[in-house]
Amino acid sequence: MHTPVLLLNHNYQPLDVCSTRRAVVLVYVGKAEVIENGRGFIRSPSSVLPRPSVIRLNRIVQRPYPRVRLSKKEVFRRDNYTCQYCGSPSRQLTVDHIVPRHRGGRHTWDNLVSACPACNRRKGGRTPEEARMSLLRPAFEPRVNGQYPFRKYLGQYREWRKFVEGW
Repeated sequence: MHTPVLLLNHNYQPLDVCSTRRAVVLVYVGKAEVIENGRGFIRSPSSVLPRPSVIRLNRIVQRPYPRVRLSKKEVFRRDNYTCQYCGSPSRQLTVDHIVPRHRGGRHTWDNLVSACPACNRRKGGRTPEEARMSLLRPAFEPRVNGQYPFRKYLGQYREWRKFVEGW
């Protein structure tokens, strides 16, 4: 009853993974339908229910797209642990505000880059143009890729692939 079941939105977009118990309850109360049933049946004294592998909700559930949380570690990961001014790879990096905070720069993805301590000191409280330094690439907000909870099960449950791989 704790085997994972792929939960799809009404438009077949993969949403999450739930337990077999939760999936059977959703199907039983009429909130979902069984799409794939390759696991047999659950028998009770009064009824026989399919043991689902994939279920689909009967109505659309609006869900915000996941975002990468803004943190020092994620800025370094986005920039591949490389100083965005001189290009040297390092594990001893600092986070630099492209437009300094005291000049109205915000603490957002598009204003933060990884910088080695030497480049960060050289730039100081100036903009890159004022310091005559250029960025290797512009700052951007990274996208979440492959962090959905169902991706780790794809090797084990091959019947899920046709629902997951398009998204």
